[in-house]
Amino acid sequence: MPKISSKTILKKSFLEIKKNIQKLELIEEDILKASNMILKTINNNKVLFCGNGGSASDAAHVSAELLGRFLKERKALPSICLSTNLSAITAIANDYDYKKIFSRQLEGIGKKGDLIFAISTSGKSKNILEVLKQAKKMKIKTILLTGNNKIRYNVDICIKAPALRVDRIQELHITILHLICEIIDNKF
Repeated sequence: MPKISSKTILKKSFLEIKKNIQKLELIEEDILKASNMILKTINNNKVLFCGNGGSASDAAHVSAELLGRFLKERKALPSICLSTNLSAITAIANDYDYKKIFSRQLEGIGKKGDLIFAISTSGKSKNILEVLKQAKKMKIKTILLTGNNKIRYNVDICIKAPALRVDRIQELHITILHLICEIIDNKF
C-alpha cells in the first residue's frame, strides 16, 4: 500500500472533521435534552460521569468543568467522576469483576434523583452497560454518549455522535460535552 503525504492526510482529515461537526445539527435536540436534564438534576442532586480509556478522560474533564468553571464564574455544580477513583476501581475489579467498577460505586454513592452520564465510543463496554442497568434499578436518570451505532439502549437520553471512526467519535464527544457545558453556564 503506497504511503500518502502528511499534507494529504491533513486535508482529508480536515474535510472529514468539518463534515462531522456539521452533522451535529442532526442531534441538536438530544444535546438540548441532555443539557436540560443536567440543569434539572443539579438543583438538588448530582451528576456522576464515567467512561473507559479516552472516555474516562472526557468524563473527568467534563466533571471538572462543572465543579470548577467553564467559561464564566458561577457556583460549583455537584459532579463526580467515577473513572478517577483508582483505589475503588482496582478493589472492585479485584474483588468482584471489572464490569462492576462503576455500578458498585453508583450503588454506594448514587441516590434517586441523581444522573449518570456514561460515555462509550462503541456503546458496548460491559461496565458502562452495567452502570446503566444499576441506575435504572435505583431510579437514577441516565444519559449515554456513544458513537453512531445501531444499538438500542434502555436510557433516558442517548446521544450518538455522527461519526464512524473511534477518533472522530471522540472528537465529537468533546465538542458535545463542551456544548453542554456552555448551555449550563448560560443558565447561571
